[in-house]
Amino acid sequence: MLTPEDHALVAAAAELARTRCRGDNHTMAAAARARDGRVVHGVNVYHFTGGPCAELVALGAAATQGVEDLVAIVAVGDRDRGVVPPCGRCRQVLLDLHPGVRVIVGSAGDGLRAVPVAELLPETYVWADHQI
Repeated sequence: MLTPEDHALVAAAAELARTRCRGDNHTMAAAARARDGRVVHGVNVYHFTGGPCAELVALGAAATQGVEDLVAIVAVGDRDRGVVPPCGRCRQVLLDLHPGVRVIVGSAGDGLRAVPVAELLPETYVWADHQI
Protein backbone atom coordinates (compact mmCIF):
# COMPACT_ATOMS: atom_id res chain seq x y z
CA MET A 1 0.00 0.00 0.00
CA LEU A 2 1.09 3.53 -0.68
CA THR A 3 1.00 6.38 1.78
CA PRO A 4 -0.56 9.71 0.82
CA GLU A 5 3.01 11.03 0.43
CA ASP A 6 3.78 8.18 -1.98
CA HIS A 7 0.71 9.01 -4.06
CA ALA A 8 1.84 12.65 -4.15
CA LEU A 9 5.29 11.51 -5.33
CA VAL A 10 3.74 9.50 -8.18
CA ALA A 11 1.61 12.51 -9.12
CA ALA A 12 4.69 14.78 -9.11
CA ALA A 13 6.61 12.42 -11.41
CA ALA A 14 3.58 12.04 -13.70
CA GLU A 15 3.20 15.82 -13.96
CA LEU A 16 6.89 16.18 -14.78
CA ALA A 17 6.59 13.48 -17.46
CA ARG A 18 3.55 15.27 -18.93
CA THR A 19 5.15 18.71 -18.98
CA ARG A 20 8.86 18.10 -19.61
CA CYS A 21 9.20 14.80 -21.44
CA ARG A 22 8.74 15.62 -25.09
CA GLY A 23 10.39 13.93 -28.00
CA ASP A 24 12.99 11.22 -27.88
CA ASN A 25 15.57 12.89 -25.61
CA HIS A 26 13.47 12.89 -22.43
CA THR A 27 11.02 10.01 -22.06
CA MET A 28 11.05 9.28 -18.31
CA ALA A 29 10.61 11.43 -15.21
CA ALA A 30 11.50 10.57 -11.62
CA ALA A 31 10.63 12.06 -8.26
CA ALA A 32 12.33 11.19 -4.98
CA ARG A 33 11.35 12.19 -1.45
CA ALA A 34 13.77 12.86 1.38
CA ARG A 35 13.13 12.00 5.02
CA ASP A 36 12.48 15.71 5.70
CA GLY A 37 9.78 15.80 2.99
CA ARG A 38 11.73 17.60 0.29
CA VAL A 39 11.10 16.27 -3.22
CA VAL A 40 13.69 16.26 -5.98
CA HIS A 41 13.06 15.56 -9.66
CA GLY A 42 14.88 14.41 -12.75
CA VAL A 43 14.29 13.38 -16.35
CA ASN A 44 16.35 10.95 -18.36
CA VAL A 45 18.77 12.22 -20.96
CA TYR A 46 18.68 9.91 -23.94
CA HIS A 47 21.52 10.00 -26.42
CA PHE A 48 22.69 7.33 -28.84
CA THR A 49 26.00 7.18 -26.92
CA GLY A 50 24.13 6.48 -23.70
CA GLY A 51 22.81 8.71 -20.99
CA PRO A 52 21.52 8.73 -17.45
CA CYS A 53 18.13 7.42 -16.45
CA ALA A 54 15.66 9.74 -14.74
CA GLU A 55 16.36 8.11 -11.36
CA LEU A 56 20.08 8.86 -11.66
CA VAL A 57 19.40 12.47 -12.65
CA ALA A 58 17.14 12.77 -9.58
CA LEU A 59 19.96 11.39 -7.40
CA GLY A 60 22.30 14.01 -8.84
CA ALA A 61 19.74 16.74 -8.21
CA ALA A 62 19.39 15.51 -4.62
CA ALA A 63 23.14 15.71 -4.13
CA THR A 64 23.30 19.26 -5.51
CA GLN A 65 20.53 20.32 -3.13
CA GLY A 66 22.11 18.72 -0.07
CA VAL A 67 19.47 16.00 0.17
CA GLU A 68 21.15 12.92 1.59
CA ASP A 69 18.46 10.67 3.05
CA LEU A 70 16.05 9.57 0.31
CA VAL A 71 13.18 7.43 1.53
CA ALA A 72 11.13 6.90 -1.66
CA ILE A 73 11.54 7.17 -5.43
CA VAL A 74 9.38 6.57 -8.48
CA ALA A 75 9.81 6.82 -12.24
CA VAL A 76 6.97 7.54 -14.67
CA GLY A 77 7.03 7.22 -18.44
CA ASP A 78 5.93 9.84 -20.92
CA ARG A 79 2.79 9.44 -23.04
CA ASP A 80 0.82 8.29 -19.96
CA ARG A 81 2.80 5.03 -19.64
CA GLY A 82 2.51 5.17 -15.87
CA VAL A 83 4.99 3.92 -13.29
CA VAL A 84 8.01 2.15 -14.78
CA PRO A 85 10.31 0.02 -12.61
CA PRO A 86 13.99 0.98 -12.47
CA CYS A 87 16.48 -0.71 -14.76
CA GLY A 88 19.20 -2.94 -13.33
CA ARG A 89 21.81 -0.19 -13.20
CA CYS A 90 19.47 2.14 -11.33
CA ARG A 91 18.54 -0.62 -8.89
CA GLN A 92 22.21 -1.21 -8.12
CA VAL A 93 23.00 2.50 -7.74
CA LEU A 94 19.97 3.02 -5.50
CA LEU A 95 21.00 0.09 -3.32
CA ASP A 96 24.58 1.32 -3.03
CA LEU A 97 23.82 5.00 -2.41
CA HIS A 98 20.43 4.83 -0.64
CA PRO A 99 20.06 1.27 0.73
CA GLY A 100 16.96 2.17 2.74
CA VAL A 101 15.00 3.73 -0.11
CA ARG A 102 11.59 2.37 -1.05
CA VAL A 103 10.88 2.11 -4.77
CA ILE A 104 7.34 2.55 -6.05
CA VAL A 105 6.54 -0.12 -8.63
CA GLY A 106 3.50 -1.76 -10.18
CA SER A 107 0.71 -0.40 -12.29
CA ALA A 108 -2.68 1.12 -11.75
CA GLY A 109 -4.26 -2.19 -12.79
CA ASP A 110 -2.03 -4.40 -10.62
CA GLY A 111 -1.83 -1.93 -7.78
CA LEU A 112 1.08 0.30 -7.00
CA ARG A 113 3.27 -0.65 -4.06
CA ALA A 114 6.46 0.60 -2.43
CA VAL A 115 9.14 -2.01 -1.87
CA PRO A 116 12.62 -1.79 -0.34
CA VAL A 117 15.19 -1.51 -3.13
CA ALA A 118 16.91 -4.67 -1.83
CA GLU A 119 13.80 -6.67 -2.77
CA LEU A 120 14.32 -5.66 -6.39
CA LEU A 121 17.82 -7.21 -6.32
CA PRO A 122 17.70 -10.62 -4.64
CA GLU A 123 21.12 -12.20 -4.05
CA THR A 124 22.65 -8.88 -5.00
CA TYR A 125 26.17 -7.64 -4.94
CA VAL A 126 26.52 -4.88 -2.36
CA TRP A 127 29.53 -2.79 -3.35
CA ALA A 128 30.24 -1.52 0.17
CA ASP A 129 30.45 -5.08 1.52
CA HIS A 130 33.41 -5.82 -0.73
CA GLN A 131 35.59 -2.77 -0.08
CA ILE A 132 38.83 -3.22 1.85
